Amino acid sequence: MILPAIYTKASNEDVIIIPNNSLRFRVIASTNTLEDYKIKEKVKKALEQELTELLKYAETLSETKELISENYNYLDSVVKKALESYDVDYNINFGINYFPKKIYKGIVYEAGDYDSLVITIGKGLGENWWCVLFPPLCLLEDNENTSDVEYQFFISRIIAKFK
Repeated sequence: MILPAIYTKASNEDVIIIPNNSLRFRVIASTNTLEDYKIKEKVKKALEQELTELLKYAETLSETKELISENYNYLDSVVKKALESYDVDYNINFGINYFPKKIYKGIVYEAGDYDSLVITIGKGLGENWWCVLFPPLCLLEDNENTSDVEYQFFISRIIAKFK
C-alpha cells in the first residue's frame, strides 16, 4: 500500500513529503572533479533513458521492482557501455540503501533507508544525483522555468494517481 503524501507546515508553507513506500534511483560520482561529474552525468542520462522506456507502463511499486529485477543485467550493460571509455569501476545495488534528506522545489525527500537502485562510480565520494522511480517522479521533465508551485502541483498529482 502506498502511503499518501503528507502535508506539513514549514516556514508557513505547505510541504509535500514523498511516501516512504517508494523506489528511488541514485547515481554517485567517484569524486567531485569536473571529469567525474561528467562521467556521472553520462551514466545518469543513459540509465534515465532506458528506465523511462522500461517503466513507462508500470503502475505499482511491485511491478516497478519486478521490471528492474528482470532487467538487472541489461541495466548493468547500459552502465558498462556508458563507462567503456573510462578506466573506472562501478557497483550497482538494487535493494535497501541510505539516502540523506533533500528538499527540492518545496518537495521533501526524507532521509532514511529506501528501496532503491544505486549506481556508485569509482570511490563513490562525489556528489550524487537522485530521483524517485516510483511513484514515477523521475519521468517528470524538470524545466528550470517551472515555478516551485507548478512543480509541487505536478508531484502531488503523480503521487495521488499512484496511491
